[in-house]
Amino acid sequence: MRKFSLTAIARHRLDHARHAPSGRSAETVVGGHEHALRHTLVALASGARMSVHHIDAEATVCVLSGRVRLKVGPHRWDARTGDLLTLSAPPDARLEAVEESAVLLTVVITLAHTWPGLPR
Repeated sequence: MRKFSLTAIARHRLDHARHAPSGRSAETVVGGHEHALRHTLVALASGARMSVHHIDAEATVCVLSGRVRLKVGPHRWDARTGDLLTLSAPPDARLEAVEESAVLLTVVITLAHTWPGLPR
């Protein structure tokens, strides 16, 4: 058993995102490429985007702070602190920060996948 402070990790990652050229910073909190379950905290500066390309997995995005917009094809969903978005193998998706945000991305890997910009 391990305990993590998502608030502390988010604060640290947001500080990095503010200064990163991409406007984002991420840290895998639990899991990794050798595990089926992965929790990654992603911090996004206002206006920053993260693409999701051809993922063969189920995923959730829990908004820890801020406001984000998820776009999948012609559809879009806005979410704010406390909201949970669910994804099931989207063909192409983009997450963008409407304002400075921290999200917990949880992925259950079923097949090969790609999450550009995230640690593996």
